[in-house]
Amino acid sequence: MTVMLASGRYFALVFAAGFALALIRIPLLVPALGERWAELLEMPLMLLWIWWAAGQPARRLASVAQRLGCGALALVWLLLTEFTVVLWLRDMSLESYFASRDPLAGGVYAASLVLLALMPWWRGRSAASAQG
Repeated sequence: MTVMLASGRYFALVFAAGFALALIRIPLLVPALGERWAELLEMPLMLLWIWWAAGQPARRLASVAQRLGCGALALVWLLLTEFTVVLWLRDMSLESYFASRDPLAGGVYAASLVLLALMPWWRGRSAASAQG
């Protein structure tokens, strides 16, 4: 249950930041810069937030398996939310969502999802080496 709760909190922190940044990106940056550059400009902020948010479960979960499980579950929560609620709100099918993604920004987004899943492990690993 600890891993489940930690992954839910981690997901919620990351999703809330992504939602808040989208409120800036979509109306302000996309018209000025285009979808690709607006998303690429947002990505460093999201990666910093992911790094910070992953510190929460990294400190609370004792084992490597728990931290990896937390990141994997947070990724599942994020994808389920994105592919259900977000697509429903945008009135898009999964097929049209993938077709609409910019190849460069979409690739960077996919890499950020991998980092989201691995970051609790990475932050826990870094904390363990600092202590040892």
